[in-house]
Amino acid sequence: MKLTFVGADHQVTGSCHFLQACGKNMLVDCGMQQGSNPFECCEMPVDEAQIDYVFLTHAHVDHSGNLPLLYARGFRGRVFTTEASADLCSIMLRDCAHIQMQEAEWKNRKAKRHSGIEPVEPAYTMEDADGVIRNIVPCAYNQNVEISDGIWIRFTDVGHLLGSASIEVWLTEDGVTKKIVFSGDIGNKNQPLIKDPIYTKEADYVVMEATYGDRYHAKQKEGYVSDLAEVINKTFARGGNVVIPSFAVGRTQEILYFLRKIKADNLIPDFPRFEVYVDSPLAVEATGVFQKNIYTCFDEEAMELVRKGINPLNFPGLKLAITSEESKEINFDMAPKVIISASGMCEAGRIRHHLKHNLWRPECTILFVGYQAAGTLGRILIEGADEVKLFGEPVEVRAKIMQLPGLSGHADKGGLLEWVNAFAHKPAKVFVVHGEDTACSLFAECLRHEHGHDAYAPYSGTRVDLMTGAIEFEASPVAVKKRLRSVSDVFARLLAAGQRLIAVIYKNEGKPNKDLARFADQINSLADKYE
Repeated sequence: MKLTFVGADHQVTGSCHFLQACGKNMLVDCGMQQGSNPFECCEMPVDEAQIDYVFLTHAHVDHSGNLPLLYARGFRGRVFTTEASADLCSIMLRDCAHIQMQEAEWKNRKAKRHSGIEPVEPAYTMEDADGVIRNIVPCAYNQNVEISDGIWIRFTDVGHLLGSASIEVWLTEDGVTKKIVFSGDIGNKNQPLIKDPIYTKEADYVVMEATYGDRYHAKQKEGYVSDLAEVINKTFARGGNVVIPSFAVGRTQEILYFLRKIKADNLIPDFPRFEVYVDSPLAVEATGVFQKNIYTCFDEEAMELVRKGINPLNFPGLKLAITSEESKEINFDMAPKVIISASGMCEAGRIRHHLKHNLWRPECTILFVGYQAAGTLGRILIEGADEVKLFGEPVEVRAKIMQLPGLSGHADKGGLLEWVNAFAHKPAKVFVVHGEDTACSLFAECLRHEHGHDAYAPYSGTRVDLMTGAIEFEASPVAVKKRLRSVSDVFARLLAAGQRLIAVIYKNEGKPNKDLARFADQINSLADKYE
């Protein structure tokens, strides 16, 4: 019964934890790294084809985005997540694949102009995304789910995103049961649309996030609407656009909720009919998923609007841009407007086109409403860059760069403490993950010295014996360094296929000798062909 920390250890993105128990290999989350991360992540402890199950806390890309890559490397197990997260993953993972394929195509077109540059393959394809989506098992909140002999899980609403959950995992070996609770991303209280986090009462071990483990949010939700209205008012008075880089899932829907209220309360009287463009096909689809899950995930305030016949995510002047032609037309219209587009950290997607058209205009405002990871374009702009590169060309930053403080889907330090202190008895150990280096260290120290928890912030590669609680291997931080690519992307796919074949061979142990002999002959025939 082992737990190995793989990703999002002393850094925020790429969440991934490896469990080994009851003869099964399991992952909790399989996220994509975003921005620049200071430390190396360890290799997966087993070949991807040998992983049996994934338990997914929520659909955000830094928790789910590498599921298609897992599939591309041979994973054929089942992915357990909540019903709403399953709906969101069905669109988000395809969107990730589309971006991967687009970027590879762009790099290959660029490579044709330079000799000696090998073509690249996308990390995964749409077929990989479709394959892993077919293996998703939707689960209801608060239901005990038997995974296999000795393994049970349960999802609890943790209030971070539609469908987000903490996951309770019960593992039983040799008559001994241990319960591990993975927090996922813990939500803020009193968020629009979704419910507050629900706390868990019992755990032997806890693995919890610390995104804001070293700080408190600036203000409460009551000021968001007036602050947003003020930004829009001042920008429109200058004749500019308000461009909001926003995560397509979660944050975009919150902003729409606030904008509906601004319109309903006539908080921008000089521009009462201003238009709002949502320029993200993913955001449009995700909004549909929100509407589908109203009765299981919306909070009481949103439900009160629904009962009055008011759609909390719709209002006059809302425009949805689906096609690339509709997206391009937005910047030909010079009337002041609000443009909401993804990605939220400005690393990909249509937002980069809107930045190219608006960053150089001093009358415009670029308004950030979410976390910006180190190394991302969003973080670079917030830190005061005078010039950035977009599509290979320099763009002068003359627009007003602003952040809307406190608008976060993550609990702050107070919220994290409230969540972990809600356990009826202190867990044997609390593992602090999913925070920047300083945040993880300071929050673990706070838990130890101020709240009496046995807290520890592991680096990637650390392995724990869950039977005894002993740390079998304590990894040291390994700084990221630029490495030359030793093998081509296509050869890496071939190696992954070989790993999957080995896993399939082991899974066929015990089958009739006649079937195994035929299988061996087929493998040998294939090997003869390529030797």
